[in-house]
Amino acid sequence: QVQLVESGGGLVQPGGSLRLSCAASGDVDSINTMGWHRQAEGKQREWVGGITRRGVVNYEDSAKGRFTISRDNAKNTIYLQVSGLTVEDTAVYYCAAASVRTGLWAYWGQGTQVTVSS
Repeated sequence: QVQLVESGGGLVQPGGSLRLSCAASGDVDSINTMGWHRQAEGKQREWVGGITRRGVVNYEDSAKGRFTISRDNAKNTIYLQVSGLTVEDTAVYYCAAASVRTGLWAYWGQGTQVTVSS
């Protein structure tokens, strides 16, 4: 089993930036790609981007440019840096980890709320 714990959410003004963290613990050797998803109220959860253990990053098209995902394998932690925040970025942000065996998202964090408001 793998446990994922997100941190860094909160209230941010439009145009601001923030960094979310996600720390993995447990059987971390069973996971490879880690990533971020988000879910706005009343909408479906959507993938933001992911990063492999080797540091290869992929983003959803709308996330390119303002979102940056990075990873520290020594700390089993990934980060999501977001700049130029807009009210449309308000959502619960979830960290996820994919199984080495299946390649599917197998573990999820509890989510952290990001609210963009003046």
